[in-house]
Amino acid sequence: MNEYQKASVYVETSVISYLTSKNSRDLIMAAHQEVTREWWEYRQKNYHLVISELVEREIQAGDRAASQKRKEFIQGLNFLKIDDEVANLAQTLIDQRILPVKASEDALHIAIATRHRVDYLMTWNCKHIANGEIQKRIMSLFDSLGYTSPLICTPLELMDRWDYE
Repeated sequence: MNEYQKASVYVETSVISYLTSKNSRDLIMAAHQEVTREWWEYRQKNYHLVISELVEREIQAGDRAASQKRKEFIQGLNFLKIDDEVANLAQTLIDQRILPVKASEDALHIAIATRHRVDYLMTWNCKHIANGEIQKRIMSLFDSLGYTSPLICTPLELMDRWDYE
């Protein structure tokens, strides 16, 4: 754990989107939405939740009413800053071809959580962030640079097994 009393969780934009969006007709997406809502209702109190100005900017996109609903869920959460160290870490992820240039904002999320020593980065972005092959490369790179990357996971992976018994 870091300087927080509870384990810290960086809540990436996709989690807020799943939390607030209308129920999907897609079975998998609907399940992700339900897990996210259950996690927020029952588990989030066990963690110190943090976001960044990048999350704030991303949730403001799109429909005004939907954006307002997303903003309500981030009220009271601590904001982590994007500084030169974060920008350099994100650029290193791109330069080392761990993430493609088109995923530069995903690289920023990872860099923010790493730079600020957050315990978990929670996301539903399984293409560029919560991807086992990519995580292994991120961990190796950041370890070589003297950083410890957060455990990257989905809300489902942060559910206690007792939640299902």
